[in-house]
Amino acid sequence: METDVDGIVERLNEADGQGLATAGAVLTIDLGAVRENYRRLKARLGGTRCAGVVKADGYGLGAAVIARALQKEGCDSFFVANASEGIDLRAALGTGPAIHVLNGLPPGAEGEAAAAGLIPVANSTDQLAAWRATARRLGRKLPVAVQVDSGMSRLGMPPVEVEAVAADAEAFTGLDLVLVMSHLACADEPDHAANRAQLAAFERLRRLLPAAPASLANSSGIFLGPEWHFDLARPGAALYGINPTPDADNPMHPVVRLEAKVIQARTIGAGVGIGYGHTAIADGPLRVATISLGYADGWRRRAAAFAHFKDVRLPFIGRVSMDSIILDVSDLPEGSLKAGDMVEMIGPSQTLDEVARYSGTIAYEVLTSLGHRFHRRYLGA
Repeated sequence: METDVDGIVERLNEADGQGLATAGAVLTIDLGAVRENYRRLKARLGGTRCAGVVKADGYGLGAAVIARALQKEGCDSFFVANASEGIDLRAALGTGPAIHVLNGLPPGAEGEAAAAGLIPVANSTDQLAAWRATARRLGRKLPVAVQVDSGMSRLGMPPVEVEAVAADAEAFTGLDLVLVMSHLACADEPDHAANRAQLAAFERLRRLLPAAPASLANSSGIFLGPEWHFDLARPGAALYGINPTPDADNPMHPVVRLEAKVIQARTIGAGVGIGYGHTAIADGPLRVATISLGYADGWRRRAAAFAHFKDVRLPFIGRVSMDSIILDVSDLPEGSLKAGDMVEMIGPSQTLDEVARYSGTIAYEVLTSLGHRFHRRYLGA
């Protein structure tokens, strides 16, 4: 098993480097920025421990590589969405770190999860009972986390189930309760009344259960203040450069840069239709360029956005195609953009959060939708 992130990254870059000439776009992932973001969050948390959420393959950027980079900053607790992700991450990281499974375990997955040393987050009395039965069958104590529903109505034991568990003397027989957690629904809106309501509900519900470390704050929750920090925070989006404070400047460092190659550049005449459905018509001679990026790469079909070349903004024209986008390059000097040149899609000129706004979505969706046809390059291991 490889434990050296530098060695892993070197091999990934070497492998991807072989396809640089043939790839249509380049996605650069700055692991140094991920580590810096973790340090910034830890500094804000003071003495509260900081985990790393690496679900959805590290928000699409490579869970194993991201987790190893975070380990270099002392992170020893990770969260994934499902058991399959947890098993893959365990194979990559070895036996050391704690790996929590946020969705809990589907029926029948308990044996594999126990063999991989995963910590299921029990979201219901049924999940808790199945894990308890697994501990009994294996004849050893198993760690478990419990999620209580403090007001999001997505996952977690509702109050009536928490009260039932609290009244059951056998509820944790054979189990080691290592964490009680909940999730905030409106943490990115600091003044939303739900934040304090969920805090109060969480305080009440966790006190019904056996004493254990508590966790409530996600990325945005960290910025609500120390009352929400408890013993362990669970940042995800902020690690990857997404702004956890949407109404203020982004306190995090950008992590990704996406550049697409120009396929061709030319001039079209007045009255010529552009793209599918001819939703745009040239109103005079128009210089355009087509780039190798489309909705098959995760760029939304109806996204109204821009590319940038040497700090010049190049508007999209017409609809996004599966594998290409047409740009208006009239603001560039004639002949300055040619086939093989790279235009910036996400980066210093256009942030991930700005792309999300142009696309009518959130940065989480943009990031996790980025496809697998890119040449991927890792920096700052």
